[in-house]
Amino acid sequence: MTERRIKIDVPSLARVEGEGALHLNIEGDRLAGLRFKIYEPPRFFEKFLEGRHFNELPDIVARICGICPVAYQVSAANAIESLFQAPLTPWIKQMRRLLYCGEWLQSHSLHIHLLALPDYFGHDSAIGLAGDFPDEVRRGFALQDAGNQIMRLLGGRSVHPVGLKIGGFYHAPPVGEVQTLLDHLTTLLPAAEQMCRWLATIDLPEEEQVFTSVALTGAAYPIEQGELISSQGLRLSPDQYDQHFAEHQAPHSTALWSLLEGKDYLVGPLARLNLNHALLPPQIQSLLTEVGNPFPSRNMFHSMLARGLEVLFALTEAISILQQYVLPDCPAVEVEPVAGIACGWSEAPRGLLWQRYELDQHGIIQAARIVPPTSQNQARIEQDLQQSLNRFGLSQSDEALRLHSEKVIRNYDPCISCATHFLKLTTERR
Repeated sequence: MTERRIKIDVPSLARVEGEGALHLNIEGDRLAGLRFKIYEPPRFFEKFLEGRHFNELPDIVARICGICPVAYQVSAANAIESLFQAPLTPWIKQMRRLLYCGEWLQSHSLHIHLLALPDYFGHDSAIGLAGDFPDEVRRGFALQDAGNQIMRLLGGRSVHPVGLKIGGFYHAPPVGEVQTLLDHLTTLLPAAEQMCRWLATIDLPEEEQVFTSVALTGAAYPIEQGELISSQGLRLSPDQYDQHFAEHQAPHSTALWSLLEGKDYLVGPLARLNLNHALLPPQIQSLLTEVGNPFPSRNMFHSMLARGLEVLFALTEAISILQQYVLPDCPAVEVEPVAGIACGWSEAPRGLLWQRYELDQHGIIQAARIVPPTSQNQARIEQDLQQSLNRFGLSQSDEALRLHSEKVIRNYDPCISCATHFLKLTTERR
């Protein structure tokens, strides 16, 4: 009997941010090879930050991603302000959290309705999904737009916002604009709750896996700051990150992969819910109990519900912050540069985002290192694919295997452009 040999190539993954590919090699009933490939060209962000003044940093790192620019800005600001010991006011801290809520709203709503949900209803795109669920897709767009409005309020624009600076903000929005936005966000709360109830009814694959969850935590549900914890008991400050996490070069990828003590791990909404679900506000806890609380969960497909709950949380948190809004005496504090190493992080929509900078006494950046969430999830994605495809059944048709593989990858909401670092070149001459 001839052994069945199949090679499946997905040369371009649809409905993800950036460019990536997947290669499968099946021999008989065995998955002989699997490569999740990132092949975008180098972007050099870390290198061309060298020689820049710290005040330029927020506007430059925002260009790394058009979907989550605030995450890069806030992680960078956290790092620099920690080194400079900037005396941030409560108003500045609250506005940073509000700005970040806007990014969570727009990013999660986009992923749920445009990128991921079509997979669960047999559609190639959100256009087909809208044919069956027009009201649900309109609701998703409304929630995404609400996030964009929050980002415009504080950042001047929703894509690559320019309102944040080291030490605070350039501008404080007037009370009238705040009230108008608050009124609008309040009307959307029932829609966000309905979305969560709907997501909880979607039939998901039942696949339990063993993995380590990594996320920030604190007195409140983590967004813009916190202490790193893991499901294995790890607890770190930003300057301790690279003592436990290390990047390496995968031969089939132009992006560096990150491992925790040599093993894959998970960052993102599911990891955050697994470690912090008890920090959700009481009203969201009640809704979660109503729909059946699966957290902490070992099913990666519960990431969908986790994102939906974070949309509801971000909207609830934004409303709470805006209700307390007052004009500040000044939207920023003065900072004085200090030579040293600056480390900072925050929770991007897709997970932990860590940055490290070396600065001289004039505040000029000498070296930069940025570890985005997608590079941290890449090893976990490959491990997930190995297990999920074997459970799905390798005897399935090529098209079924392709669709399932894409579904698994999209479930992580990979931001592939962010995950791309340039390779270290070693030359041997004879």
